[in-house]
Amino acid sequence: MSETLHYHFDVDGASFANAGRASVETKKLLRQLGVAPNIIRSISVAMYEGEINMVIHAHGGDADVYITEDTIIIILKDEGPGIRNVEEAMKEGFSTAPENIRALGFGAGMGLPNMKRYSDEMHIDTKVGVGTTIELWYHLNKQQ
Repeated sequence: MSETLHYHFDVDGASFANAGRASVETKKLLRQLGVAPNIIRSISVAMYEGEINMVIHAHGGDADVYITEDTIIIILKDEGPGIRNVEEAMKEGFSTAPENIRALGFGAGMGLPNMKRYSDEMHIDTKVGVGTTIELWYHLNKQQ
C-alpha cells in the first residue's frame, strides 16, 4: 500500500448508545486490510475510550483514521471544554465526569491512561474553552 488511506467518522455526542461506532467500523476496516489482531485490539480499546470521553465531556467530535504501509494514526478532535491539567488527567482514577455519568458506569478515570497504554505514541493538544485533539500512533513494523 503506497497511498495513505483516510477514514472519517463523526462521533455523536447525543447518547452513549452511539459511542464506539467509529472504533467498531475501524476494527472492520483493519481486519479487511489484514492488520494483526493485537494491533486491532489496541486501536479498538483506545478509540473507544476516546469516543466515550468525547460523549461525556464534549458533546461529540471527529475521529479520523490514517493508514499507511507502516503506520496507523488516529486523530480524535473535539470542541469541548479542554483538559485543565493533562498531568492530573493522566492519573488512573482521576475523573471530572459528573456523578450521573459515573452512575451509568462511565467516567472511571481510565480513558486517557488506557489510550496511552494501548498506543505506541499519544500526543495531546488541548486548550481550555476551545477543545482537545489527541493523536494515537501505531507503528506496524515494530508490532508485527
